[in-house]
Amino acid sequence: MSWPDTWRKRITYVLLAPIVFPLFLTLPDVRRPDRRKWFPITFTGSICWIAGFSYLMVWWANQAGETIGIPDEVMGLTILAAGTSIPDLITSVIVAKKGFGDMAVSSSVGSNIFDITVGLPVPWMLYSAVNAGDPYEVSSDGLLCSIFLLFIMLIAVIACIAISGWKMSKVLGVAMMLLYLVFVTLAVLLEYGKIACPKL
Repeated sequence: MSWPDTWRKRITYVLLAPIVFPLFLTLPDVRRPDRRKWFPITFTGSICWIAGFSYLMVWWANQAGETIGIPDEVMGLTILAAGTSIPDLITSVIVAKKGFGDMAVSSSVGSNIFDITVGLPVPWMLYSAVNAGDPYEVSSDGLLCSIFLLFIMLIAVIACIAISGWKMSKVLGVAMMLLYLVFVTLAVLLEYGKIACPKL
């Protein structure tokens, strides 16, 4: 936690201070040999901090969306989706630089599958459990088309990877980014009702 010696690092230090200082004060640094035995506390505390930061991020995004007039569905497709994917991006970059390309891809795919199969149903189950078994209603005019669009995008991604010879390249990266922009654009148009979609 010493003061950096360059201006670039100092700016980063100041910007990250509101996040780093609470972590520094509450989580033992298990990188130090004399504190490795405290790893359960650090692990549990890290999960608690992630939950707290996630709650604040969702709350701030919701407030910003209401202030600007952006629907919750659009905020989820754009701001929240990007914010929650940054840790996956950092993890994938780190392992890819170490030469574990397969692990980077598996991490990205696995995290999204976990979000869909665990991150969504568990809160809904808890909501139903504390509300006498009442289901949680999901309201989205473009939900059916969004799911269909997601399926089409998955096929397009697999096709791009196959065309590139199952090798990660800059061209494939650009193609992936273009596909993402197309997906977000169409999904936002669906949510705003610019594209007609049958309701569930």
